[in-house]
Amino acid sequence: MRRILHISDLHFGRDRPELLRPLIAMINRLAPDLVAVSGDFTQRARLGQYRAARAFLSQLAVPWLAVPGNHDTPLDNLFVRFLRPWDRYRHYIHPELEPSWEDEEVAIVGINTVNNWSWQRGRIGRRTMRRVCRAFDGNAGRRMHIAMLHHPLEHSPTVEKRLMRGARGALERMGDCGADIVLSGHLHTWHARPFADEAGVLFVQAGTGLSTRVRGEPNDFNLLTIDGPRVAVEQWTAAAESTNFAPTRTVRFVKVGSAWRDEGTSTPDPTPTGQA
Repeated sequence: MRRILHISDLHFGRDRPELLRPLIAMINRLAPDLVAVSGDFTQRARLGQYRAARAFLSQLAVPWLAVPGNHDTPLDNLFVRFLRPWDRYRHYIHPELEPSWEDEEVAIVGINTVNNWSWQRGRIGRRTMRRVCRAFDGNAGRRMHIAMLHHPLEHSPTVEKRLMRGARGALERMGDCGADIVLSGHLHTWHARPFADEAGVLFVQAGTGLSTRVRGEPNDFNLLTIDGPRVAVEQWTAAAESTNFAPTRTVRFVKVGSAWRDEGTSTPDPTPTGQA
């Protein structure tokens, strides 16, 4: 069994500072096997914002893996953005933009979907997918294969933003080469379900961990518990008036053959133990 804590869109520079210490404390208390951060550490990729992101990571007592988001390249410094877009990220976060992590049960591959010419929308190409598929090759049925990227591969009908360039082809390729789960962020909304166009790949999207731009949903993170072919996605949220993160709902899935099956959703019992 493995426990992966998935968080996204921290947006230091436009964050809720009162949530920072409770978030760090809760992550360390939960003690997952890995923290997976799917981009947008900063709001404007400024040095002070990156220092805050680095301080956050340095206080985590567990391993972490991260990919950048579109806000992690300087928006207001075009020279840096186009000629040296990742200098600050590499200095403060990690030298690798597409890191990976694996053990005997889980293999996670990071994907950088931020493109200089498609900054907001994002882009994923064939070369990237060849690398992802090579990473998953030969481990089918033995490890849970997870891809992590910032921009989602599918939008719900209510999303007004344009879907990432290359997303449809990449999703089809994910299914063909054995991806089981895709972690993403970007939209500040939460999802946990199989992709509509690829039932063999589970779409897990985190909202925003700390940003004030919650878009009608609370600040949150996901805790994935992976046990063989079964995955439980537990959403932890902090309401607008709260400074504590607590579990809100758990969605359970099992992979049967080449498709995910929903095993139901549960919510915490609000009644204290011993009371009717």
